[in-house]
Amino acid sequence: MTSEDQVKSEETQMAAVNKDEPIIDGTNPDNGRNIKVEENPKQVDADNADTNNVEEEEEKQKQKVVEEEVVNNKKKEEEPHDTKSDEKVLGVEEKEEEEEEAKDSKDGNQNGEEEVVQSTTINKEEEEEERVEEIKETSSSDLKDNEKKALIDLKSKLEEAILQNKLFPLATHKKEEKEKEEEAQKEKESQTKPATQEGNEEDDKLEKSKQEEEKVVEEKEKSSQEEEKVVEEKEKLIQEEGKVVEEKEKSVDVVAVQEQEHTVENKEKCTPEEEEKKVENQENEEEKTKSDDDVDVVDKDISLWGVPLLPSAGSEATDVILLKFLRARDFKVNEAFEMLKNTLQWRKDNKIDSILDEDLGLDHLNSVAYMDGIDHDGHPICYNMYGIFENDELYQKTFGTEEQRQLFMRWRFQLMEKGIQKLDFSNKKGVSSLLQINDLKNSPGPSRKELRIAMKQAVGLLQDNYPEFVARNIFVNVPFWYYAFNAVLSPFLTQRTKSKFVFARPAKVTETLLRYIPAQQIPIRYGGMKRENDSEFSSAAEECNVTEVIVKSGSTEAIEIPAPESGATLLWDLIVLGWEVIYKEEFVPSDEGSYTMIIQKGKKMGSQEEPVRNSFRNSEPGKVVLTVENNTFKKKKVLYRYKTKMISA
Repeated sequence: MTSEDQVKSEETQMAAVNKDEPIIDGTNPDNGRNIKVEENPKQVDADNADTNNVEEEEEKQKQKVVEEEVVNNKKKEEEPHDTKSDEKVLGVEEKEEEEEEAKDSKDGNQNGEEEVVQSTTINKEEEEEERVEEIKETSSSDLKDNEKKALIDLKSKLEEAILQNKLFPLATHKKEEKEKEEEAQKEKESQTKPATQEGNEEDDKLEKSKQEEEKVVEEKEKSSQEEEKVVEEKEKLIQEEGKVVEEKEKSVDVVAVQEQEHTVENKEKCTPEEEEKKVENQENEEEKTKSDDDVDVVDKDISLWGVPLLPSAGSEATDVILLKFLRARDFKVNEAFEMLKNTLQWRKDNKIDSILDEDLGLDHLNSVAYMDGIDHDGHPICYNMYGIFENDELYQKTFGTEEQRQLFMRWRFQLMEKGIQKLDFSNKKGVSSLLQINDLKNSPGPSRKELRIAMKQAVGLLQDNYPEFVARNIFVNVPFWYYAFNAVLSPFLTQRTKSKFVFARPAKVTETLLRYIPAQQIPIRYGGMKRENDSEFSSAAEECNVTEVIVKSGSTEAIEIPAPESGATLLWDLIVLGWEVIYKEEFVPSDEGSYTMIIQKGKKMGSQEEPVRNSFRNSEPGKVVLTVENNTFKKKKVLYRYKTKMISA
């Protein structure tokens, strides 16, 4: 074999080993000596192996991503939509983009995992913060931080007290009362023992006397024995008949004895362990009955004015009620909690929850206090008319005895509960308090001791058990002596209660009430427009149509009521605060050729004039003109309303 043939064989062997890799570049394939090797085959194999590993890792990672997406899709189908799972899928997509950009799978995976962990931790923190904020939310968003904290603390104390059955003071002392009763019974038993011993001695004496009497009787019996012999013979015959009966009884006794022996044998067959178990079961049953008597059932449905008090029930009305007690005690949690407990106990002791169903038989007091109308803020108005008690007969009938005074107090609490029925505790925007007007016109003076005592008790109990239920307490027609009486009563009132008092002298009644109550809701006797059984201004839209006009000093104001069509009836109400003006009414036709008609001549109105109501039916188009002439040095406020009624042909 020549050298050239050897070279060719070596080339074919190398080509067989590395078929896919171009390792040579020969300028002359026939000349083996001129072959030039450009690359090392071993290095090329190593590089190719690295690239193959990278590609395999990328494919594995893509498969993992696909598998994770499939798993997440299955979870979405099986479970409700979850934002966290969406965030995880987004995190995976971000990982894919980072892998393609950086071409580094390991770094991309680490970065993606860190982002997912950060996103989940941030979401958890946000959820926790939202829960804390929900817990701290109160029924009034305008509360200060310390007031919110006080409400949260009071709710936690109340929750604990209800669940541990410690809300009512008497419930915690039941066991002590039972123990005292048991001790008292033991003392009675110990006292009865010596008495029984003395009784036994007396019994012995009686027995001795009886024995002596029996001896005398025996002597008499001896004499009668002879007579009895005849009777004995007769008895023998009876005995023979009795023997037959005795034999039957013996057979019955034998059967009874056998049954007793059988039961005894069954008892003997029972093992001592079974007997012990029976004894234990009996003892356990006795203990259970005792424990059932001692353990108080937890009442989670405790409510006040129809509002559940358990804070975990989640009622917004609970916050409204609790804030009343907190405000009454200047947001001092412990004092507010004690006030709440005392109120619940007072209502339980006096059966206030069922007071609305009671017929107290005090119909003569219906004109003393009643509910009527609402103020500017929607508070129901309660009127108290103390001048009625100027009547001696009614006064004695109401306050003559202690029993009658207590009945009057109960009637006053019943009226308060009726007013609360008109309130709304459902949310913070609801009206949750009343407005009270106390008319002291012709009311009995301080010499009426019974009335003074009853009023003092009523004010104290209402203040302690109905906290923050009076938005404003207005006293009208206040006499001079009442200021002295109020000075005596003032020390028994809290500062917050006193801050709600408003006093108005007779000349300022209407002006004072108009600050808090619309004119159409003020009764006519107080200078308002509200009349009893008023059929003219009955709808809400008409009642709210009240216009206010200011008449300056030394000027005149003309109020026009249009009447564009003939055959209409015009009706109007008008009030001038403080009056002392000249007032007139006239009808001015639209036709200039017609004459002006005077409805009411000019009249000087005094300070105590009642509101004016008048009407006019026009026969032609025109207008009614109401003229107010103010010749005083003070401006005057005029309030009026009107309506037009068309009469059908």
